[in-house]
Amino acid sequence: MLTGSCKSAKKLKMKTLMLAMVFLLFSNLAPALSFASNPVKGDVTGDGSINIRDAVMVMQYILKLRTLNPDQLAAADVTGDGEINVRDVTGIMRYILGLTDRFDEDFRLGSEVLMDKMRHLVRDKKVGLVTNQSGVNSRGISTIDLLHEAEDVDLVALYGPEHGIDGTAKAGEYVESYIHPELGIPVYSLYGATRKPAADMLKDIDILLYDIQDIGARSYTYISTLNYCMQAAAEYNLPVVVLDRPNPLGGVIVDGPMMEQRFISFVGVDILPMAHGMTVGELGRYFNRKINADLTVVPMEGYNRRMIFQDTGLPWVRTSPNIPDIDSVFGYMATGLGENTGVFQADRFKWIGGNGLNEVQYAALLNNAGLDGIEFIPEKRGDAGGVRLKITDYHSFNPARTGIYALTYAFSLGDFNIPKSNGTIVMFDKIMGTAKMGEYLEQGLAPGEIEQLFAPGIEDFKKTRQPYLLPQYGP
Repeated sequence: MLTGSCKSAKKLKMKTLMLAMVFLLFSNLAPALSFASNPVKGDVTGDGSINIRDAVMVMQYILKLRTLNPDQLAAADVTGDGEINVRDVTGIMRYILGLTDRFDEDFRLGSEVLMDKMRHLVRDKKVGLVTNQSGVNSRGISTIDLLHEAEDVDLVALYGPEHGIDGTAKAGEYVESYIHPELGIPVYSLYGATRKPAADMLKDIDILLYDIQDIGARSYTYISTLNYCMQAAAEYNLPVVVLDRPNPLGGVIVDGPMMEQRFISFVGVDILPMAHGMTVGELGRYFNRKINADLTVVPMEGYNRRMIFQDTGLPWVRTSPNIPDIDSVFGYMATGLGENTGVFQADRFKWIGGNGLNEVQYAALLNNAGLDGIEFIPEKRGDAGGVRLKITDYHSFNPARTGIYALTYAFSLGDFNIPKSNGTIVMFDKIMGTAKMGEYLEQGLAPGEIEQLFAPGIEDFKKTRQPYLLPQYGP
């Protein structure tokens, strides 16, 4: 793990590089030198080193501010995909920052690895695909199209999670099954009459694939759909393949309330903390300890668990109506835990507050809490006082920890409701995975005290999950 001084140095170096890039972007760089031999990846200027000038030259080319000769084009294509795009700029910047020492470890999604290296899994098979609009490769091509157009693959059915296969249905909205208007194959809803594929939904397929982008939070239901699909695959003796995708928060932060068996539901499908720090492939392996499905995970390449989504160089694709961008991803657990308490989120998980809160006092408490990578801007919305999140360091920001602090401090300043589970489990406890959070709020505990009470469960989980982590992603 990086020390604080190393993190600060890297942040400073990144800021310096970005400022230099902005300054140089619209400047005229000196002409490239002649390449004495074969072009060196990343050395676009041909001066024998890889530095900010190379990244700027590639960006200028992308913006059509300059042309590049064939040698320069070969050097600029550090990803080796035959195109010059922002991913090449990202690769050069990562090299300059010391985040990688080679360019041949290009990041690749599980779906890309499947088509290039593990195609045997689907070749000459009748394939069912669980996906939505987030199931695209690094070029923005959907896995639906890739499988449909592959001559050696027979895509025969699609399955959509909450929000539907196009991701437009509202949270909790019933979604119908239908026939795809262009492909002529069934699109089965897994958020309608059933949430687990039934026998008649699976009767025509040989293998079930899963390719959906997760956001790293236990309560986000796409991983529950994965769990239910694995259960169905086990029941009907079907192999299931998970095409791995990054946890956008990375795999280092593991935090928040732990799920208890009593509170397992579709918004918390297994014993996990709020922030589990696992990819969907690793979650599949973890779920399978109870399910025993015929599971294959197609891993990513060039990925390690210290990477957050921005490190992959991929553009974010809206995963659901309220998660349109990466700030919504990072704000989800920080602002969205107050279900039916009177503390609520707004602006797609970028604001949290409640009626009667003094936004200035609330911001002061949060800004003085020692939470890394985040600033809180006082902001009133109608009768509600609250704060807008300003993430300053996405690598060090801990959404789950921030959510505990934001909720606890709101309760300390305002008069809010604590939902309680009696005969019926309330949604607040389902999302928290426990009734303890409500009890701690009622007792008036400080957020640091609540953290300490949750800490043993987190440490136990870290040991439990270890056998299910993919070793190629690092410790």
